[in-house]
Amino acid sequence: MKVKRIVANIHTAELSKAKVFYQDILGLELLMDQGWIATYGNSSKMDVQLSVMQEGGSGTETPDLSVEVDNVDEALELMQAAQFHIEYGPVNEPWGVRRFYVRDPFGKLVNILMHL
Repeated sequence: MKVKRIVANIHTAELSKAKVFYQDILGLELLMDQGWIATYGNSSKMDVQLSVMQEGGSGTETPDLSVEVDNVDEALELMQAAQFHIEYGPVNEPWGVRRFYVRDPFGKLVNILMHL
């Protein structure tokens, strides 16, 4: 047996709030909409990973999700333009990532990063 996929599940009564953050800004496609669940993603094959943390690094709060992007500064500009609150960064971390923390519409702390 091997794990084929790990999916993050976020509880909300307002599915439509995900569109701006996850689809419009981060560019994920709406893969499934059953009325009670909306699944965002893309067709890229990705490594299966699960991180278990004591903290978020550099003394930060542990994020609920980490999203790797190809241009963290563009993601930052789009988040700010959409008036999402940036809670940390942007910063180049000593372990080789540039990142910032932002709260999604559901209050989840999201670590947006790119490898340097």
